Amino acid sequence: MENSAVFSSVQHEEPQLKGIVTRLYSQHGFYLQMQPDGTMDGTRDESSSFSQFNLIPVGLRIVAIQGAKTGLYLGMNSDGYLYTSEHFNSECKFKESVFENYYVTYSSMLYRQSQSGRSWYIGINRDGQVMKGNRVKKTKGAAHFLPKVIEVAMYKEPSLHELESEQSPPRKTAKTSDSLQNERNGAQRSDASL
Repeated sequence: MENSAVFSSVQHEEPQLKGIVTRLYSQHGFYLQMQPDGTMDGTRDESSSFSQFNLIPVGLRIVAIQGAKTGLYLGMNSDGYLYTSEHFNSECKFKESVFENYYVTYSSMLYRQSQSGRSWYIGINRDGQVMKGNRVKKTKGAAHFLPKVIEVAMYKEPSLHELESEQSPPRKTAKTSDSLQNERNGAQRSDASL
């Protein structure tokens, strides 16, 4: 009896899920990339090691997106901003859907528009900047990605790893074109009040 308990715990430590190592190429011509500090953006450099991601299945058509180089998970917060986290949490789950043009979209499993119910998507604009999820529409090129598979790999289920509390702050919030504009406007307002 004791041996079966040991075998059971060892069995859970072994990789159980078949996922892929891939690059996510946007319809706007950028590869999604996760910088060493956790910043998300787009690059045209196909050979960038920061554009490699582990797509780990965590449910039916639901994936966790982990930077292959950084080991950080991609998440989307309640304001629609992408961020990275050292630990997998509920904000790190994305629904993977194949669109009519054979591109793939990734939408937050947790957040959507409150009135319309429209999903929030990962997106890159024409300048290679990540967009706020609630501003990305599934019919637009910003949300469309072609996974360029590098290899098939086996993964442990992220939820079996030590989970971080949902209240803990994310490691890094990605700057979007909207947030950069808001920062500039805030700086202008504070300068005007002096």
